[in-house]
Amino acid sequence: MPIIKPATVSPGAPQQHKQPSRKGKKAWRKNVDVSEIQEGLEEVREELIKGGVIVEKDSAELFTLDLAGDAAIQKKYLKGSKPLKADEIIAQRSAVPAVPQRKRAGDKTTDGVLQPKRQRTSYVSHKELTRLRNIADGRQDKPMDEVTEANYDPWDAQKDLEQGTQDPRFSFLEKRKEKVTPATLKHKPISLAASGKDIPAVKKPEGGFSYNPVYTDYEERLMTEGEKELAAEQKRLAAAEAERIKLEAAAKSAAEAEAAEAKADLSEWEEDSAWDGFESGTEDVRLNAKRPERKTQAQRNRIKRRKEEERKAKMAADIKKKNEQAALAKKIAKELSEKEKSRSSADVKDDESSSEGDDLELRRRKLGKIALPEKDMELVLPDELQESLRLLKPEGNLLKDRYRSLLVRGKVESRRPISFTKKAKRKATEKWTHKDFMLH
Repeated sequence: MPIIKPATVSPGAPQQHKQPSRKGKKAWRKNVDVSEIQEGLEEVREELIKGGVIVEKDSAELFTLDLAGDAAIQKKYLKGSKPLKADEIIAQRSAVPAVPQRKRAGDKTTDGVLQPKRQRTSYVSHKELTRLRNIADGRQDKPMDEVTEANYDPWDAQKDLEQGTQDPRFSFLEKRKEKVTPATLKHKPISLAASGKDIPAVKKPEGGFSYNPVYTDYEERLMTEGEKELAAEQKRLAAAEAERIKLEAAAKSAAEAEAAEAKADLSEWEEDSAWDGFESGTEDVRLNAKRPERKTQAQRNRIKRRKEEERKAKMAADIKKKNEQAALAKKIAKELSEKEKSRSSADVKDDESSSEGDDLELRRRKLGKIALPEKDMELVLPDELQESLRLLKPEGNLLKDRYRSLLVRGKVESRRPISFTKKAKRKATEKWTHKDFMLH
């Protein structure tokens, strides 16, 4: 029901925003601006008419769960009819009850009988005041509840809720396929350490990594890094030598092929010249050359003895080589067994001393097809060691360290940066709007 307001509005209080002086009660009453208070009172009256003051209401009264859905969406899909204006006017109702017609006794009029005094309940008791003071001072009689970690997944609970109950607001829409969470998402990440132990996110550095290290630690780390670089350099030189031998063999085979082709061409030319009746100068030499004589029995025996001696010498050399290889194999097997024993004992000691893995030796099978980035060699050479802290230069990169730590711990998969990504193909067309005309 619409509210009828009076046609005339009472004039507001005299306003004078720029007040030169506020001395005296008369100036206070005259020059005080109460427009904000009047606007606030009007807003409170409107809120009371609509159902009550919003600030004083509880959250449960202000917010409700809408299960009916938006009427506009249902109209769009269901093509519903528009409600009548009369129904909209009748639906408007004020939350303030109507003024009763019958007269009621005032609050100040009594029948002469004194009412019994009631105990006030709006005040704070002494016990409650003492408790509040203790809390303010940091002294509590009962310990606070300890915060415990959540042992459930809120997204799974929401998914179960969505699967169990269907929202009636969107019953007219088509059902979409449900997204299934992969089971591997809840699995523990696989550590890439060769020992299989968990690698810490931030490993405590050893003594050799210090800017002012002990001589023994620094020498040990320097020798280790030197051996690694020497092995890498030897591997590179071996690869270069193999490439050079391969190129030389290819060039040699190409030269032999060219020579064979030239020889074949020459033989064809000699045959053609013989057929034409022309002979080269080599025929006379061949005819006049001295023919080899028949070998005597003594010469054949001598050749036979020489071949037998060569065969025996070759057999002795082969036997000696096989014996050397067998001795070397036994020696290598013995060294490997000793290394395996020492490694097993060291592993047992490491297991007893520490349960953390090391990223120096990784397992062969890694996550993804791309190899892990190599760890930066954070080593200061002996001539670069400084005695003053002001001359020190920082080593390493925290961003690279954090990224490699995530890869080694199995949190993420190693990827190759893609500089140029494929973009969607777009076809540009021109609209011929000048053809869209009508003759009247």
